[in-house]
Amino acid sequence: KQRGGSPEDIRAMIFGVCFFGAVVQIVLSRFIGQLRRVITPLVTGIVITLIGISLIKVGITDLGGGFNAPDFGAPTNLALGVFVVLTIILLNRSNTPWVRLSAIIIGLALGSLAAWFSGKLVPQALPDLPLVSLPIPFRFGFSFDWSAFLPIALIYLISSVETVGDLTANCMIARQPISGPSYISRLKGGVLGDGVSCMIAATFSAFPNTTFAQNNGVIQLTGVASRYVAYFIAGLLVLLGLFTMIGAVLQLMPKPVLGGATLIMFGTVAVAGIKILAEAGLHRRNVLIVAISLGMGLGVAAVPEVLRELPKALHNIFESPITVG
Repeated sequence: KQRGGSPEDIRAMIFGVCFFGAVVQIVLSRFIGQLRRVITPLVTGIVITLIGISLIKVGITDLGGGFNAPDFGAPTNLALGVFVVLTIILLNRSNTPWVRLSAIIIGLALGSLAAWFSGKLVPQALPDLPLVSLPIPFRFGFSFDWSAFLPIALIYLISSVETVGDLTANCMIARQPISGPSYISRLKGGVLGDGVSCMIAATFSAFPNTTFAQNNGVIQLTGVASRYVAYFIAGLLVLLGLFTMIGAVLQLMPKPVLGGATLIMFGTVAVAGIKILAEAGLHRRNVLIVAISLGMGLGVAAVPEVLRELPKALHNIFESPITVG
């Protein structure tokens, strides 16, 4: 963007870098046992915490009305965002599992309804779109840059370690062994699956994905650990992704409504990182590591001008608080 690239150029770079980042994850899946000794839970916790904290800025910006919104910070925007937050909190207090699991989607629906009554959501004619749209490989082109690739490759590395933790918890919840050849095979297969799915996503102009710890919570709440159930859910998501009208309808959702939900979700990412740090043990050595890493990472995020005298390649790498951390 700083070089004057068009939106298509930017997307070509993003998806090209993510495509090769997936190759890193696929290769790492073959050496997952050794990797766990290098990227420890302490490192993982620091990075996840920084990811969550960095994303909170996006959530609170949306809650205020969105980037460059003419009515940014208007009382109506703030009221809608807070309404969604309170709705999600109240639903999470329910004793009914399906109500708790549906808290985010119900909060978004009620927030959109409130936005409609307040005049913030004005129904508009949907664009003239085909009923079904098939994804086109590398629709925006394909580009690559080493300075953009290195921080992304690091995130793929850390994501792989996080996946190992999630899969270990999954084995425990699903009553599978957490040691031995069967366990290692599951870890290798899980990280390989993440890498392959990220490569497919980049090919069809979508962002990378990773194993989600929240799914272990879903297994605990529902008692359903069958992978065959996941096959049907995956098929449903593929079908929904083919209908362009669904995306068009979702784009009508006001930013404050979306911000109320994402603020909570991004906050839970930061809390997940803090939880990992607590489990790793905050004795004197670890406290020093966390203090320096968070201090440097958040410092760069707060005062990005501190790096402006660095060579361009180094600046592109270390301008991300996640990479610094």
